[in-house]
Amino acid sequence: VQLQASGGGLVQAGGSLRLSCAASGRTLSSSATGWFRQAPGKEREFVAAISWNGGSTHYAESVKGRFTISRDNGKNTVYLQMNSLKPEDTAVYYCAAGPLLRTFPNEYAYWGQGTQVTVSS
Repeated sequence: VQLQASGGGLVQAGGSLRLSCAASGRTLSSSATGWFRQAPGKEREFVAAISWNGGSTHYAESVKGRFTISRDNGKNTVYLQMNSLKPEDTAVYYCAAGPLLRTFPNEYAYWGQGTQVTVSS
């Protein structure tokens, strides 16, 4: 499956963005999907994940209450709604797909190319 992340950009602190992860080549509806982010000089970190049917979600503590992950299997797309953005949310955001909802990058087999999110103070 090929994943395409989009929706990043430059936003002021307190603003919102919605990221999209669109799949092609194979349906995303049978895969758990996660969002990860990587800031310069830092390791890739877990942000949020959703089960194949949307019945389960999991968030990093740093984004809980501000970010919402959702999916539309009819559109083969997973979303990450990001509200109340902070400068520390600045990073390249990646989506990934795998068989189970997990929080470690090496447990996801398929990755998108990443989309840059920059939050100015």
